[in-house]
Amino acid sequence: MSDLIQLEKRDHIAILTIANPPANTWTADSLEALTKTVHALNADQNIYALVITGQGEKFFSAGADLKMFADGDRAVANEMAQRFGEAFSALTAFRGVSIAAINGYAMGGGLECALSCDIRIAEEQAQMALPEASVGLLPCAGGTQNLPWLVGEGWAKRMILCGERVKADKALQIGLVEEVVPAGQALEKALELAAGACRQSPSSIARCKQLVMSARSGRSHADGWRMERELFVELFHTEDQKEGVNAFLEKRKPDWKNH
Repeated sequence: MSDLIQLEKRDHIAILTIANPPANTWTADSLEALTKTVHALNADQNIYALVITGQGEKFFSAGADLKMFADGDRAVANEMAQRFGEAFSALTAFRGVSIAAINGYAMGGGLECALSCDIRIAEEQAQMALPEASVGLLPCAGGTQNLPWLVGEGWAKRMILCGERVKADKALQIGLVEEVVPAGQALEKALELAAGACRQSPSSIARCKQLVMSARSGRSHADGWRMERELFVELFHTEDQKEGVNAFLEKRKPDWKNH
């Protein structure tokens, strides 16, 4: 675990804090640590949800430190692109529910981290942008792929091609975030949602997430409905299915086994 990534576990929730002041920028080490941490959390049957936030009150994350690209080293560019891709692909594929608590500026790779989560909660002072083209770069960690899915092609082009920065209220309006909360309350709200996710069956959540994400691939509705039926029946091979139904009938809280 890198010191730039801090991990705390509360019951079934993992809290990951990006901790590289002053702007919580990503480094090769912190991205590698994120990848390894998400893989470890996937293997931890006691973890059902993941919340990601930034250290301090001003930044969620400002993305990559541009100093590493100043000399135009292609090897460095290749390594960082690979590290970003691996880290945020792992985050996207986290088997549980992932929630970004955007507590300040989320720029470039910082916003791409939030885009890789299932849900985004922003504080009212937060601002978001993908400004890579303004410095001769482009978003290489899912920004050009994930942003249009959430906000539509028009707003994605405004942010990526025109360099438009959006404040929290506009982000809510265009669908970039799911909720805006007062300053200092993003983590609390994210934990509240994570607690709700923890009351759901982890086995069901993993399959529901797979189905929702599969819609991005251009799969036909017929294929999607077929997958729904197949995964529904697949749940009957899990302990959670029987436990969930019987807990409801017996009017008690279920004891999930996560398998």
